[in-house]
Amino acid sequence: MDTDLVWAIRMISAALRRAAAEAAEALPGGSRAYLVLMALAASEGTPPTQLELAGQVGLDRTVLTYLLDDLEGLGLLSRRPNPQDRRARHVILTDEGRSQLQRVRTDLAAAESRLLGELGEQEQTQFRDLLTRVALTAQRGPLGD
Repeated sequence: MDTDLVWAIRMISAALRRAAAEAAEALPGGSRAYLVLMALAASEGTPPTQLELAGQVGLDRTVLTYLLDDLEGLGLLSRRPNPQDRRARHVILTDEGRSQLQRVRTDLAAAESRLLGELGEQEQTQFRDLLTRVALTAQRGPLGD
């Protein structure tokens, strides 16, 4: 089992999901809200539409709309009409959203540090880089034959 990728990723994923849930428990939608805030922070300068954001974070559009309503109600983001398509709305992270995101990221960084504690600094960097590359491959679509 020690070299089984499915087992290893499941263990890592479960540990990080628990840590993310704890770190983001004050946000409506918990770790889903964290994913939304992260996606918005990564897209500074080019705010995504709600539809684009749904695809980026892997949430159903309807679920995302309710989550955005809650986050906007707390002042963590704002939505503005797209000048090219008045039916579409851009989602923009606010200063308060950035502040809350930083708080969650700090808590998650501590959890990640504990999780990766068996690895040296260089190994941690390499692990993160490799995992990110694999995640981007997974994000592109199904892994079928």
